[in-house]
Amino acid sequence: MLDIKYLRSHLDDVAEALTIKGYQLDKAQFEALDAERKHSDIESQSLLAKRKQASKKIGELVQSGLSVDDAKAQVNETLALIDSSLSTLKQQASNVDEKLQQFLYDVPNIPDAEVPAGKDESDNVEVLRWGTPRSFDFDVLDHVALGAKAQGLDFEVAAQMTGTRFAVLKGGVARLHRALAQFMLDQHTDENNYLEVNVPLIVNAEALTGTGQLPKFEEDLFKLTVDSDYYLIPTAEVPVTNLVRDTIVDVKTLPLKFVAHTSCFRSEAGSHGRDTRGLIRQHQFEKVELVQVVKAEDSAQALETLTGHAESILQKLDLPYRKVILCGGDLSFGSRKTYDLEVWLPAQDCYREISSCSNFGDYQARRLKARTRSAESAKPELLHTLNGSGLAVGRTLVAVLENHQNQDGTISIPKALQPYMNGLLSI
Repeated sequence: MLDIKYLRSHLDDVAEALTIKGYQLDKAQFEALDAERKHSDIESQSLLAKRKQASKKIGELVQSGLSVDDAKAQVNETLALIDSSLSTLKQQASNVDEKLQQFLYDVPNIPDAEVPAGKDESDNVEVLRWGTPRSFDFDVLDHVALGAKAQGLDFEVAAQMTGTRFAVLKGGVARLHRALAQFMLDQHTDENNYLEVNVPLIVNAEALTGTGQLPKFEEDLFKLTVDSDYYLIPTAEVPVTNLVRDTIVDVKTLPLKFVAHTSCFRSEAGSHGRDTRGLIRQHQFEKVELVQVVKAEDSAQALETLTGHAESILQKLDLPYRKVILCGGDLSFGSRKTYDLEVWLPAQDCYREISSCSNFGDYQARRLKARTRSAESAKPELLHTLNGSGLAVGRTLVAVLENHQNQDGTISIPKALQPYMNGLLSI
């Protein structure tokens, strides 16, 4: 959520900056709501001043010779009228505050100056490429065919018990999936110094509001029941970032670095017809999520570092990838700057997203009231939050199956994963 004070004093600048995201800020609506709120404040102050004057009059009347009871009786009617007006004004002010809050919830984060202009993913700017896509001397199979050949991927039985966009993993494929998650966790905790956390898969609406999924993106979520306040998490970003909600973090403990392996649940609203084959776009999938909470002045570098941690997984698995900076039109609602890592998939003959690493600045922290105190000042200051996939486990499984396939349909196990596969060299 944007700082309302900043929005007031830089309204035109904010409006112009948000156009890079394709968002048209309704300046007139904001100014009208803000003026209404200001009017309520002025009226309230005026009525409170009148009430104070009326209360003083009781003493003046007593001094003039009236009894205390008579003086109160003479003034109470005036006080009652003022109190009634204050009550009405208080309700009006509350309604305006609610509308203003909703307005702010619907305004996206301001993109970083480094974010390139563009309408969609085709305008994202490539930063680097790592590795060379393998040349095969046989016809490559996609991960669905490879999984079926290994008797390790079953979409039909998953559809029978649940529906489309679900999968059952078996045998060597299931073990490889588990090995990937364990490998990622070990890398991020042992090599990159993240604190592993195990968090709930169900959160309330307040937690989702804090990280920006609500109220804007409710249709993308799985709500437990219509009347419930509980949702399945779309990403571990939600519960992990909420670890610092309503807290003042000791500046000496920063940066905070968390890693969590969870299942994630997304309705995939608006993705009908896209990636219907295989594991690329599922309603339920697993991710190893990285979250960092840092001082404001450190967040730009933290994004580079966090993205590098995700890249290191791809490099150790010998998976060619490219890194792109998202253009304004492809940048998410709450992000100020995002790098996507796109892994090479031989069967699709293209790079596909496997990780998205974002700097949210103080956008989430303002909603969450996540703060620290600087060494120079006792005044609370908003923290900055970042997160990224380190990596999406299912999509990494897809990449390993396709990039490390053999002519006979077996899959060679990358060296980094062999200790997690009980010595298996292939499946």
